[in-house]
Amino acid sequence: MENFFNILDEEFYLEEKKVDPSVPTDIPKFVDPMPIPQIAKPVYDCYESNEKELFYNIKMQEAKHRFHKYFPLTTIFGYNGTYPGPTIEASKDVHIKVKWENKLPCKHILPIDHTLHGTLDTPDVRTVVHLHGANVESDSDGYPEAWYSKNNEFIGPKYTKEVYEYTNHQAGATLWYHDHAIGITRLNIYAGLVGFYIIRDFFEEKLNLPKDEYEIPIMIQDKSFNKDGSLFYPDNATPPVNFPVPSTSSFFFGNTIVVNGKVWPYLKVEPRKYRFRMLNGSNNRAYDLKLSNGGTIHQIGTDLGLLEHPVDIKSFILEPAERIDLVIDFSKYKGEEIILLNDGPGPASPGTDQILKFKVEKKLKSSDKSTIPYNLMPKHKINPTLAAKERTLVLGETTDGYGRVMHLLNNKMWSDPATEKPKLDTIEIWHLVNTFNFPHPIHLHLVHFEILGRKVYSDGDFDEDGNYKFDLDSLTPPLDFEKGPKDVVRTDPNQVTSIVMHFKEHSGEYVWHCHILEHEDNDMMRPLIVEK
Repeated sequence: MENFFNILDEEFYLEEKKVDPSVPTDIPKFVDPMPIPQIAKPVYDCYESNEKELFYNIKMQEAKHRFHKYFPLTTIFGYNGTYPGPTIEASKDVHIKVKWENKLPCKHILPIDHTLHGTLDTPDVRTVVHLHGANVESDSDGYPEAWYSKNNEFIGPKYTKEVYEYTNHQAGATLWYHDHAIGITRLNIYAGLVGFYIIRDFFEEKLNLPKDEYEIPIMIQDKSFNKDGSLFYPDNATPPVNFPVPSTSSFFFGNTIVVNGKVWPYLKVEPRKYRFRMLNGSNNRAYDLKLSNGGTIHQIGTDLGLLEHPVDIKSFILEPAERIDLVIDFSKYKGEEIILLNDGPGPASPGTDQILKFKVEKKLKSSDKSTIPYNLMPKHKINPTLAAKERTLVLGETTDGYGRVMHLLNNKMWSDPATEKPKLDTIEIWHLVNTFNFPHPIHLHLVHFEILGRKVYSDGDFDEDGNYKFDLDSLTPPLDFEKGPKDVVRTDPNQVTSIVMHFKEHSGEYVWHCHILEHEDNDMMRPLIVEK
């Protein structure tokens, strides 16, 4: 019966207006309302030793999704069969257990390059879930080689547990969960395996920020489509090669913008303050965002929590996997339509300069009593002078055996032995040397860090062993919207970016990598072992 109604639904949309999904200029903008992901429901909760524990069962499933009012249905991979997946809302220090079940088909919907690490003689559809930004034990972090196939018929060499445990022992923040299977992360995320995970704490609740229906998560991704509405993903390298095919590309930029699962949607708002938890979930594309009316944006947080004080900004950059916590006050814009614009550096396909339209046309339900307090979260900054170790880590490239560009960290591949092995309860400073002419977003699992600053480097900035000669006073400070707790940092071209972090609470095997997913899958990822 369900299939019957899907057929009727399909015929209605296709007869209403014919649109070629593969041609961005043929796609009407701002005709679909922006969806808000549903909230995940626990299967059960129990009370033991006065502690509340929540258990979730979330299935990865193939499903049909409508990206646009005038598109045919598109096959996707989704958590609980939805894209984005359901938002998990957690409370600080309240433990959660999640059974992430792989119920996906054996054949992938996107082209697989079997020359990449982890893809030879393994199932085509493998998954493992990484809760991005989580302070978590290593066996629940989603190690790339801890993958498993449908119904756990096959498992990776690092697979150890079926149910993941999240203690949520960290400040309130906007996290997200996504696939992290070695060699196919870019494909699984692009296919739809993404979702929000929001941690709330008592301190934040007291701040009287906009909440409930006035607090909205926004996930931005770019995608391309074939004429039949199916997802397009290239099957060749950049530049193309004759063999192997399929072959991973070095870069991928979609030619349409998808927000919370809809292509160029709109959001109706009341003339009042709204809080937006914004995520760049794209494979490669960075965004430089601003409001079309030049309005002020009030930033209240970064990747992993609130700022000490709010910052008023006119624009901000989001690299892949970065998050930003914002308040926009629409009270002065009653009756206006405002577009969230993008001036990012990626290929400017027609329309990628526009993200989302806000329509300030809803009637104000009641007076807006929410506030943006000057004092948000007290900060105890990490003292860089207490660092037990400094590391100079070079972002470079080579050519693989097929003549393709391969981006590497410190000239090492994924399979090389771990070299980043910090000691538990120590502070380290990492100097990330970007030798490229474009940025790389670097993500560390487990820890949050602070950006100390950046500096355009010369040969004289390194000693004879290649170690960076660190001088904190010589650095350009981080930009205003980067000054909170982070887990992703934009390493600017031809610069050294210095970050400081404290490895505490957990030891074990983790990873660090570039969050350009095409780079991550092709060896721009390294093991990170926190030793006791």
